[in-house]
Amino acid sequence: MTRRRVVVLSGGLSQPSSTRLLADRLAAATTAALSGQGVQTDLEVVELRELAHELTDALLTGFPPARLRAALDAVAAADGVIAVSPVFSASYSGLFKTFFDVLDRDALDGTPVLAAATAGSARHSLVLDHALRPLLSYLHAVVVPTAVFAAAEDWGAPGALVDRVERAARELAGLVAARRPQAAADPDADGAAFERLLAGA
Repeated sequence: MTRRRVVVLSGGLSQPSSTRLLADRLAAATTAALSGQGVQTDLEVVELRELAHELTDALLTGFPPARLRAALDAVAAADGVIAVSPVFSASYSGLFKTFFDVLDRDALDGTPVLAAATAGSARHSLVLDHALRPLLSYLHAVVVPTAVFAAAEDWGAPGALVDRVERAARELAGLVAARRPQAAADPDADGAAFERLLAGA
């Protein structure tokens, strides 16, 4: 059976966290979608709150400590990434941004990424297109068409949220399954898979 590596970045600060809850739902749906395509998922979850001190050290010294280096390497080696941030001041959290500030510039080049965010109000949903998508596009990630936003009220009436989660997961799974192994990755092949996804093929 084909295997693919998926890394989940959860930027939640509280524990328990609605950001982690959304990340877990996206990971489960992506794993299920990949399984339906005959692909086994090696899943790794990175809780950014646990790396807060290491991220500060890396910003100040330019050298990531071992635990942070392992997380950065996992992202660079991933076949797909799920990136979820809480919304602070109408944007992603500072902790979330700091991780991408210390990430190697080419680490996400051509990598499929599913963007998601949580907030207390649906008024913040535009953060996906105004902040998250531009950040990931700048890093040359292949951002899946459907991003997922979960406001506080979505957890009480999860029907629409479930639909968005499953749609985004199918899109990510399609791109991840189409990827060649990293050692023989072909950017043109990844681009062709994305075009097929947009065309509904």
